[in-house]
Amino acid sequence: MTLMSACPADRPVSFRAATQGARALKEVFQTITLESCPKVYNFHMHTRCSDGKLSPEDLMSQAVDLGLRGMAITDHHSVKGYLKARRWMEDWRWRHPSAWQPLKRSAAHRAVKPLPRLWSGIEINARLLETEVHILGYAFDWTHPALQPYLQGCASHPQDRQAAKVIAAIQQAGGIAVLAHPARYRHAVLAELIETAARLGIDGVETYYAYDNPPVWRPSPEKTAQVKRLADRYQLLNTCGTDTHGLTLTRRL
Repeated sequence: MTLMSACPADRPVSFRAATQGARALKEVFQTITLESCPKVYNFHMHTRCSDGKLSPEDLMSQAVDLGLRGMAITDHHSVKGYLKARRWMEDWRWRHPSAWQPLKRSAAHRAVKPLPRLWSGIEINARLLETEVHILGYAFDWTHPALQPYLQGCASHPQDRQAAKVIAAIQQAGGIAVLAHPARYRHAVLAELIETAARLGIDGVETYYAYDNPPVWRPSPEKTAQVKRLADRYQLLNTCGTDTHGLTLTRRL
């Protein structure tokens, strides 16, 4: 196997205008470590708006209780959960005005945990090296025309599922494209998968992921190390997430 050079000049030039949120999120991704998830950041969670068990409102309540600083709801082919979460946050601000205005915070509100920063998110089915993979999108403009084929609540038309098209659509909408749980796919060699995704211009990989679904969430050590080495080789961003589908944000099921 011929590995791609890690030189940035070898990667495709992305002609896009990143959203302000994407620029801020990229800075966060550059700080992600083994300790970031699940109680500081969580960028992979599902609600009832796709195949999760939590309502967006209950998910947000848990996120606040955990003290998350930043997060994204990544329902499959839908931003409905994200939009409901935004409305929940607006209502929360009305009910806790002193908690989010530092100059006006009273003693009674100092114990109220602040809201996390919520970025737009989505998980999209795609084809990469003849393998069905999932690509996470973050901090995009969900109204952008390029994303509309992927917001229909189900897998897009086969002609739109090629990984290159999915990555381009997320980036055209000003967002960040990330290969989800890269060591989970059965029919591709991990190194080839990440190399090809990098060649197509993907921004990052989900480096910190609990593949064996432990009772207490923690990234799978060996697979995390493999993915991290490849992320470093191709100068990709590292992300983390619990891939929550159940009733608690601190584990997958």
